Amino acid sequence: MRPLLLALAPIFVPIFVGAAAPALAQANPQIDYPAFQALTASVAAERAARLIAFDAFKAEAAKPGTLLLDARSQDAFARGHIKGAVNLPLTDFTAESLAAVIGANPDRAILIYCNNNFSNHRSPVPLKRAALALNIQTFINLFGYGYPNVRELADVVDFTDPQVEWVTG
Repeated sequence: MRPLLLALAPIFVPIFVGAAAPALAQANPQIDYPAFQALTASVAAERAARLIAFDAFKAEAAKPGTLLLDARSQDAFARGHIKGAVNLPLTDFTAESLAAVIGANPDRAILIYCNNNFSNHRSPVPLKRAALALNIQTFINLFGYGYPNVRELADVVDFTDPQVEWVTG
């Protein structure tokens, strides 16, 4: 039954929604979903090539000038994060806020991680749906704002492991 409904949807949805729907989809010039789709498509191969294992992540984080960026909420960050990380919540990303945190060099090395990089699945890193992991959104946003030198932690680690260097505050 579901395949039949999906097949008929293109025929009946326009009738129920009305002709105004396509015009409303682009009514706000400050929201551009087609451009977002194009951006995500263009970033896919870049992101796949920039996933790094934990040991490489830690080695990169130790290099001078590398930014370890935690885009979780300020509250989650305060409850725990990797030592040396700087917090800028994804919801606060703007050209100005990113420039203030990252600095003048758009090619600065940036490392990111999120809740889904941890096996603990409890506060402050509850497991998110895999398709909605914060790393994905963070990577797309950084790339879209002109920061191409982003590396993402690929592994799942336990934040109680001393090698992670988990700190609070």
